[in-house]
Amino acid sequence: MATNLIISGGPLHDFEATTAALVDVMSEVGVRSTVFDDPHRALAELADAPRAWDLVTVNGLHWRMGSDRHQSLRKRWSFTLGDNEARTLHQHVHTGGGLLACHTAAICFDAHPQWATCIGATWDWERSSHPPIGPARVEPTAAGRVHPLTRGTAGFTTIDEVYGFLDQAPDLVPLLTSAHGGSDHPVLWARTVGSGRVVTDLLGHDARAVTDRHHREILRRAARWLTNADGGEVAP
Repeated sequence: MATNLIISGGPLHDFEATTAALVDVMSEVGVRSTVFDDPHRALAELADAPRAWDLVTVNGLHWRMGSDRHQSLRKRWSFTLGDNEARTLHQHVHTGGGLLACHTAAICFDAHPQWATCIGATWDWERSSHPPIGPARVEPTAAGRVHPLTRGTAGFTTIDEVYGFLDQAPDLVPLLTSAHGGSDHPVLWARTVGSGRVVTDLLGHDARAVTDRHHREILRRAARWLTNADGGEVAP
């Protein structure tokens, strides 16, 4: 059975519910998850026993909260990713581990360069945004129609909070997109970093969005792809 270290917790979202839903989805494809609400502790565990974990999942909201608008949250929730911790995450992926970055993971860790390199796109506080949670139409791209995560997936409508206008790597290849603000925005992509695999999934604001039948199937496929349970299948 593959092992999954989940970094959860944070403000403004019901991470207890979304993480429980993720644990359930992962178990359906033979992935056993251990949840940490303290990122420092989680990353210390990863550093101490890197080979114990096939997959790292970030489903939380952890950043420095330097803006005045987050002052009320800062005392309880402010988090700074150390350089050694960033190297631990990057090393996990670069040496062959899997990484699943869920929804708010794009906001986490203040776009630390090694984190940004892994996940492919990060929140820019000057221009990134999302509309209110509500119906969102999600469509596969040309790449999405052939990738093992999304092959055969038709467009679908879900209830979610769709992020857009992120600071994204120039080589990012979306598998699914959703339109708002006059643009199509990537909401799912997969990439390799060194010998490892990364899936960034911007869907999943709440448990309803995680367990949407279309999204649930994509998450099952992602878990298998990230832990090489797909027999090593790669995208064309």
